[in-house]
Amino acid sequence: MGIGVLAVSTASIFIRFAQQAGAGSLAIAALRLALAALVLLPFAVMRCREEYRALTLREWALMGISGVFLGAHFATWIFSLELTSVVSSVVLVTLSPLFVALGSALVLRERLTARVLLGMSIAIAGGIVIGVADAPNASSGSNPLLGNALALMGAVCIAPYLIIGRILRQRLSLWAYVAVVYGAAALTLLLAVLVSGAPLVGFEPVAYVWVALLALAPQLIGHTSFNWSVRRLPAVYATIPVLGEPIGSSVLAVILLGEVIRPLTVLGAVLTLSGIWLMSSQRNA
Repeated sequence: MGIGVLAVSTASIFIRFAQQAGAGSLAIAALRLALAALVLLPFAVMRCREEYRALTLREWALMGISGVFLGAHFATWIFSLELTSVVSSVVLVTLSPLFVALGSALVLRERLTARVLLGMSIAIAGGIVIGVADAPNASSGSNPLLGNALALMGAVCIAPYLIIGRILRQRLSLWAYVAVVYGAAALTLLLAVLVSGAPLVGFEPVAYVWVALLALAPQLIGHTSFNWSVRRLPAVYATIPVLGEPIGSSVLAVILLGEVIRPLTVLGAVLTLSGIWLMSSQRNA
């Protein structure tokens, strides 16, 4: 899982570089998932035929729904990086365990303990502090409040994706599951590109290099490792590794993008990550 955390920590940096090379956010999201699916699907079809034949219509539908939510997650989060700082975007999207915990309690009947509820409260307070810190600062991005809202929406969208993964991975192998879900997410995003009229071509060549790296490292290594763990742990605990992403991403943003992190943003990040750690760190609290 440590390798997975390192892989996802590079995502926001690769996205920013691709955006600077002229690629639109929706195109980046669509190409990221399309490339990942193209790598996995031939392998999965050859290796997992029997699993696919045994699937019910309900299970196919659930994988499709999971892919739609994954596509929505990337569309909203990647767009947020156009509008707000890397640290604010990544910390707010890291609130996903909060929504996974709520969804797991409702759908999977996984118990919400007092520790989890306290952690949720602290994490929400941290998110509010980040919003307050960014509100008066144009240096946070062109529209930090909208960017922060989109990052939060990305956190919401990741919850159904992981909860469905928790359900289906009990009988499906990793490769059988992620190949179809990444493919469904890619189709969702490509349809969004078609409807919106956003271009997929015409960017600087280096933009496609960054998107390819995005597909290979954060997607195929990072997200696939989360889907590996969700079979073995309750959905909320499988999200624990995302706690490392804001740290890695923030350090890279300061070094590679020259971003300045304000003290109030740091306070909000510390509160958010502390709350998520509290709610996720002890299964039997």
